[in-house]
Amino acid sequence: MATSKSIGSPSRKAMSASSSDVQLHICGVPFSLNREILAARSAKLAALLKENPEDDLSHLLGDIPTDSQTFELVARFCHGFDINLSPENVIKVLCLAHYLGMSEIHSTNNLIKKACFYFQNNILPSWNKCIKALKSAETILQQAADLSLVDACAESIIAKVLNDPGLLGEPIRNVTTTDDDSENDENAYKPNVRRRLFVLDWKSEDLTLLSIALYEPIIRAMVHRKVPLEYVASSLFHYLNKWVFPGTKGEDEPSIHERNSHREIIEAVERVLPQERGLIPCSLLSQILQSAIILDANTDCKSRLEIRIGKQLDQATVKDLLIPAQGYAKEEQYDTESVKRILKNFYGNYSSTDTSGLIVVAELVDEFLAEVANDIDLKLNTFLALAELSQAASGGTNRNADGMYRAIDIYLDKHRYLTDREREEVCRVLECNKMSPEACEHAAQNEKLPVRVMVQILFSVQLKLKDTVTKRIQRGSDNRLLKLEEGEEDERGTSSSEEEMTKAEMEKMGSRVLELEKECDMMRREIQRGSYQHKIQKGKTSAWKEMKRKLGCMTSMDETKCHVKKKKVHPR
Repeated sequence: MATSKSIGSPSRKAMSASSSDVQLHICGVPFSLNREILAARSAKLAALLKENPEDDLSHLLGDIPTDSQTFELVARFCHGFDINLSPENVIKVLCLAHYLGMSEIHSTNNLIKKACFYFQNNILPSWNKCIKALKSAETILQQAADLSLVDACAESIIAKVLNDPGLLGEPIRNVTTTDDDSENDENAYKPNVRRRLFVLDWKSEDLTLLSIALYEPIIRAMVHRKVPLEYVASSLFHYLNKWVFPGTKGEDEPSIHERNSHREIIEAVERVLPQERGLIPCSLLSQILQSAIILDANTDCKSRLEIRIGKQLDQATVKDLLIPAQGYAKEEQYDTESVKRILKNFYGNYSSTDTSGLIVVAELVDEFLAEVANDIDLKLNTFLALAELSQAASGGTNRNADGMYRAIDIYLDKHRYLTDREREEVCRVLECNKMSPEACEHAAQNEKLPVRVMVQILFSVQLKLKDTVTKRIQRGSDNRLLKLEEGEEDERGTSSSEEEMTKAEMEKMGSRVLELEKECDMMRREIQRGSYQHKIQKGKTSAWKEMKRKLGCMTSMDETKCHVKKKKVHPR
């Protein structure tokens, strides 16, 4: 650009170069600028010209830290043209003006003063313009940080959030898993609609536009300044949803650069993730953990996410634990090792005297086992390790064992190749005395169960019946004593027949129980001698029916269908 008239021409090419011009190439674009005009505004160029009055200065100015568009704006200012400052260019202009020494000390009404005035009065008061300005500074981040421009924008953003946390978006709602999961996911994390209606400055810009190098320190400062954590958590989730989750859900394999970028983001977000229990639903924590595993995030990141899930595992659903295994050498469908670590974290940190949380998690493990039991590659040791964790932690509680029975039934069905000894090992974790009558009926006809286990179930039913009979007899005796104490001797004649009938019924029930005890005892001795194996395989399906016939309590219940309730699960 030989003259001021050529400044701003689309080609930026010199029309007629002269000896008084400085020839520069900025990002491959040639500029031809008048020395004296530049020196009048730039202290740096004035000093260079003074030291090298006749030399070509292009080699001394070849490393100007800017882009061609910003340099053209500065050049136009030097030549007396009006320039249009905006959120997208003001920080770049300030950085270049500072580099060239365009201050009031060198020349009045210089560019630094003009750009600073615009930055102070037009950028900092505005939420959107601050974010746009920060976004534009990502290519010259160190320069902008050295001039405290990044801090100024960050401080303005934080102050606005402290005044109105809703600028970060609405807090996350803990949506209950239903059949309409997709609709819930869509509605659960919407931004603050009121903000769009009443803030004239709002054009949907938010912090998720920023790179992680800017976003992480701003969020960290917000946490330090006591911004409500539920809003911080919402912003963090939106950030992951914008930059990470689409890449880990898509069918196309991300490039190495994308994987590295996503890994950096998820590790940074995890570092500032609030620790408070229940603040972030288990479903979202599970989603973050799965992404971290897919992206091969560092061990500390994955471990801390597992700890977070473990702290609130009693709030999780089975879907949250169905974490797909990764890697070409994966042997199982789901990452059961991660689930085991999560369980250990929960049990290791459970300090409440209320056992309801233990029962909830034990039932959750039962559901999880029922799902993973369908995996033909699930190892026996893995199945048992998970079952034993649940059993040990919920021991002494009144937890129903139907869920564990269902999981064992599915595992035995999908792993028909197991030996008799291995099948007995699987059933070792089944607490027969905690099974419902429906589950016991199904188990007594279940050909997949080892004979020894079926007999154990019959024994547990026998003991329950005996206990019931004893209680009913005792209750009848207590009622008679109570009536005598209340002076109802005169009604003996009326009630004597009823009492005799009750007593007879109890004696009849007691004799049936004794008969059943003898038969079960005989079955046990025969099993120990090995002589009952053939008999039981031949007539196994009638064992339970025969027992019920002897007790006089036959039902029309379906003999083959398992009545253990199966919860609907939507695998990821």
